[in-house]
Amino acid sequence: MIIQESASKILEQYFNEAVVLLKDLIAIPSLSKEEDKTAARITNFLGSKGIASNRSGNNVWASNYHYDPTKPSLLLNSHHDTVKPNKGYTNDPFQPVIRDGKLYGLGSNDAGGCLVSLIETFIHFYSKDDLPYNIVLAATAEEENSGKDGVESILNEIKPLAFGIVGEPTEMKMAVVEKGLMVLDCYAKGESGHAARDMGKNAILEAVTDIEWFSNYRFPKVSDHLGPVKMTTTMIDAGYQHNVIPDNCHFVVDVRTTDKYSNSEVLEIINKHVNCEVKPRSIRLNPSKLPEDHAISVVADEMGIEKYGSPTTSDQAVMDFATFKMGPGVSERSHTADEYILLEEVREGIRGYINLLTAFFEKI
Repeated sequence: MIIQESASKILEQYFNEAVVLLKDLIAIPSLSKEEDKTAARITNFLGSKGIASNRSGNNVWASNYHYDPTKPSLLLNSHHDTVKPNKGYTNDPFQPVIRDGKLYGLGSNDAGGCLVSLIETFIHFYSKDDLPYNIVLAATAEEENSGKDGVESILNEIKPLAFGIVGEPTEMKMAVVEKGLMVLDCYAKGESGHAARDMGKNAILEAVTDIEWFSNYRFPKVSDHLGPVKMTTTMIDAGYQHNVIPDNCHFVVDVRTTDKYSNSEVLEIINKHVNCEVKPRSIRLNPSKLPEDHAISVVADEMGIEKYGSPTTSDQAVMDFATFKMGPGVSERSHTADEYILLEEVREGIRGYINLLTAFFEKI
């Protein structure tokens, strides 16, 4: 059943529960790798609703009551870890405060509002026995530091998954593509010599040639939503004495990939064009894309949901199945001082998720 009015009784029940849970989560410090207490709170909350859950590390997940292994499964995922509080906070970041329709507190916008909205959406569908898809809820850790003990560590436990919704603040727009990330440590080699003599090979100049390539190269394929692959040199280090030509220059390149290339494809192209030694810190944070003809994408079009490409990375990067990013809140509020989410955004997040999945289930 599509929930038509924000004042409907069932929506208000979900909304009130979500706000209480979100306030509890804000009050419990949950920096990346330190989410054990919020994991326990989420487990207890699900238990209070009669929902059995699983836990691995600080990741908590559960499946709908009538889980059927012969049916495809969809994932509802968001994270319960936070960054460290911004030094500009004027409020206590761990004291949830409601003022002027806003709920203040660390993690309220990123991504507590999304998480509690997805939890209530899961509860809405939990006991239904006629769903064409199973639903797996996963409240996961270490998203903010791209840690390997977050959602990536439990994917093999909850697969196979047909597609997933990743809860991040998008104003309930659908981010159908997301940029990937590679950080490259590059090492240009030279030969040391005395700066006063015409000898040696300056590694800085060798690096400059490659840095110019990183700055000027244009990848042939351009994403409709994200534009071109972007490469930016962000750090450089060379030399140890003013009169010695440096024989090594280390520089760092931030690479933001698009749905047109995998990280490994971009790395292969880079290695064909530069002379320096290139060492990626990781190639696991790949770009993501929801196929345009995917049934959930078609339903979103019919509902008039706005689509866009997201420049920021999320846990989508480690998921090798179709995903999109969607949730209440505004991305620009994330990691800011005195972070907040509007209470109305939480209400609309719950309604938006439920209506989208209801329309999807009715269509297929």
